[in-house]
Amino acid sequence: MSTPETSTLTTGSTEPPTLKRKLFVGMQHVLPQHFLTSIVYSLTRRRSPALKNWLIRNFVRGFKPEMSDAVEPNPLAYASFNEFFTRALRPDARPIARDTRTLISPVDGTVSQLGRIDGTQLFQAKGRHYSLSALLGGADAWNASFQGGAFATLYLAPYNYHRIHMPLGGTLVGAWYVPGKLFSVNATTAAAVDNLFARNERVVCVFENGPLVYAMILVGALFVGSMETVWHGEITPRQPRRPAQLPVSHLRAPARLEQGDEMGRFNMGSTVILLLPPGTTQWLNELRNGTPIRMGQPLARLSAP
Repeated sequence: MSTPETSTLTTGSTEPPTLKRKLFVGMQHVLPQHFLTSIVYSLTRRRSPALKNWLIRNFVRGFKPEMSDAVEPNPLAYASFNEFFTRALRPDARPIARDTRTLISPVDGTVSQLGRIDGTQLFQAKGRHYSLSALLGGADAWNASFQGGAFATLYLAPYNYHRIHMPLGGTLVGAWYVPGKLFSVNATTAAAVDNLFARNERVVCVFENGPLVYAMILVGALFVGSMETVWHGEITPRQPRRPAQLPVSHLRAPARLEQGDEMGRFNMGSTVILLLPPGTTQWLNELRNGTPIRMGQPLARLSAP
């Protein structure tokens, strides 16, 4: 039996990077990331039937997304590529393990890493860590809540469902935008780019659920220049790109949401990072780096902080 916050992750492949992988990562350092992402943003919202159908057909052919669990299973029935990409699921498509002592997955995706926060350091990939303070964008008032706690990094591939749900009931008590780069967040890039998740653009949301405080960080990525929450609407893209506090009152949706409720979405794929306080989180033993997950699936057992 593992102890609370004990890491069950594996460190990933030890194979040396290939030339193709090196070129993929190197190219990202010189590409105009935000400019290219703005082009994708515009194209994916066009409602021209010829353009949006061409985009959707090519995406379906390349990524083969599961459409049978969508409210509208016909890909070409959506008015734009973005509406197809952020499609809603049938109410019965994701059974939710509703339990105040169970942390559920907020997304469909893959476990990238999970385990214990080593003091103030989070594990990114073999030989690479990043700091809690950097991830939170220097919001040091919240650092103490999560030092030595638990974290999970959940990667959403392009073919995954891209709405984000509450892993536990909670009241929004803090929210802010942190500007940054837009590197890819796939495994190849995570293994090669220092401080990846603390360098990319992101939105941080902090919640209280009784005595428990937890955070969700929505991390942007290349071609993922649009993130939104149910409380604030579309947060990115934004100009100017500088740190910004987001409101926690007078919101578009109730500040309190229950486990499984939708809280936001990526308008293209990316990563969600969960942070929990020390002594509260027992990750399930079957979870490993690379484990596929579905929204509503149990991730951990919780105990009182």
